Amino acid sequence: MLPDKQKFIVFIVLCIVFLSYSGFLYSHLPVSNPNFSITEAKGKTLWQKHNCTACHQIYGLGGYLGPDLTNEYSLKGSDFIHIFLQTGNTTMPNYHFSETEIQELNAYLKSVDLSGKSDPRKFSINTNGTINQ
Repeated sequence: MLPDKQKFIVFIVLCIVFLSYSGFLYSHLPVSNPNFSITEAKGKTLWQKHNCTACHQIYGLGGYLGPDLTNEYSLKGSDFIHIFLQTGNTTMPNYHFSETEIQELNAYLKSVDLSGKSDPRKFSINTNGTINQ
């Protein structure tokens, strides 16, 4: 068993190594913070306020009741999303969004669509844990 002084030195060394490695990893992230417009940011706030992730997925993360909406904007288009948000259907309730809220959600879904693909089966994993689409 090591004396207390040696345990303390080992602890300090491990903390320094951990903090150095964490700093290295976070300073070399592959994706920078997205710059949302005000409209997109309000759409994201609506997304969170109504807990859309409970039923829908973005990048494969979220609920399974509704579809993954990561690339729905490019697949279905703005008009389809607009009408769907206005009326809802048997599975998705009508939230009675205002015209402005629908535009904000549409802008948010467009920004998500432009940020990447949602099908992880087509991704290749790099040795450092990042992915290529």
